[in-house]
Amino acid sequence: MAAVFLVTLYEYSPLFYIALVSVCFLVTSALVLGWFGLGVPVILRNSEETESSTRVLKKRMRQVKNPFGLEIPNPAAASVTRGVTLTPDCLEDCVLTCYWGCNVQKLHEALQKHVYCFRIKTPQALEDALYNEYLYKQQHFIKKNDKAEKYCQLPEDAQVVDFGPVPRARYPLVALLTLADEEDREIYDIIAMVSVIHVPDESYRLSCRILYQYLLLAQGQYHDLKQLFMSANSPAPSSSDTFPGESSTDTGLLEKAGLAGDEPELQEENSKDCVVCQNGPVNWVLLPCRHTCLCDGCIKYFQQCPMCRQFVQESFPLCSKKEQDEDESTHV
Repeated sequence: MAAVFLVTLYEYSPLFYIALVSVCFLVTSALVLGWFGLGVPVILRNSEETESSTRVLKKRMRQVKNPFGLEIPNPAAASVTRGVTLTPDCLEDCVLTCYWGCNVQKLHEALQKHVYCFRIKTPQALEDALYNEYLYKQQHFIKKNDKAEKYCQLPEDAQVVDFGPVPRARYPLVALLTLADEEDREIYDIIAMVSVIHVPDESYRLSCRILYQYLLLAQGQYHDLKQLFMSANSPAPSSSDTFPGESSTDTGLLEKAGLAGDEPELQEENSKDCVVCQNGPVNWVLLPCRHTCLCDGCIKYFQQCPMCRQFVQESFPLCSKKEQDEDESTHV
C-alpha cells in the first residue's frame, strides 16, 4: 500500500515527492551520525543547542585561606656571596626553613611523595623526602603577623660562589614555610608552601626572584601558584629606576633557562575597568591564558580572550556578586 501511495504521489506531484524524500534522507543521516557519536550538522540543530555548545565552561572554585606569604624586599642586593633577605607574612606562627643548593630532582620527587606517600607538614618531613640532598640549612621562627625581614646567607666555609651553568642540578635557594602549631595544621587546608628562589651568582647574574611557588594541601595535593595577568597593573617603573637594557637581558636569561615563554607581553593601562565596555570592574579570569580583563556583563559574549585571542577553555570569577556589593557598600 505504501509503495502504491508513493508511486501515485510521484505521478501527480513530483516536486513534493522529491522534497519528502530529501527530508527523510536528512533525518536518517542525523540519526546515523548521532548513533556513531559524530557531530550533528548545524542545520539540524535548534538555536538553544547551538548557543549552549559554544558557552565557556565556568570553573568551579573552592575558596581556601592561605596562611603563608613570602616576598623578597630588596632583590637587587641579593647574591650567593652576600645572601638574600626574605619577608614572611603569615597568619599563624610559622617556621621558615631555607635550603641552599637543594637538588632539583629530589625536590620534585619530594612533591610527588607528598601526593602518594606521606604529607610534608614539617621541615623534617621535607628533609626526609629530599634524602638531605642540600648544602646548608637555616631556620627562623615567625610569629603571627610578624613582617620582620629574615636574612639568609651561606657560611663562608661552604666556599660556594656559583651553582654552575644552566641547566643546573641544584636550585640556589628553596624556602619552606610550615605551620608551627600542630593544631593549626588541622584547621587549614594549606599546610606548607615551597618557594624556589633564584639568587644571582658569578655564572648566572639574573636578578633575584621567586621562580616557582607550590602550595601543599593536607589532602595530598599541591598547586603551582601562577601569576594572573590583569588588564591593568601598577604603573611601569620609570627609566630612572632601571638600567638600560636590564629588562631585555633578564628576558634573554629567562629564555635560556627555559623559564620564559608562558607569560604574554601586556600593555599597561591606567584603570582596572573591563577592556571591552570600560565600565564594569574586572572580575573574570580566563584560562589557560590567565588574562583577567572582563567584567560580569561581558564574559558571556567571548569565546576568545580579547587581549591575546587565545580560545578560552575555562573561566572563574575573582569574587561573587555578593562580595562585590559588600565591597562597594564599604567604600561608600
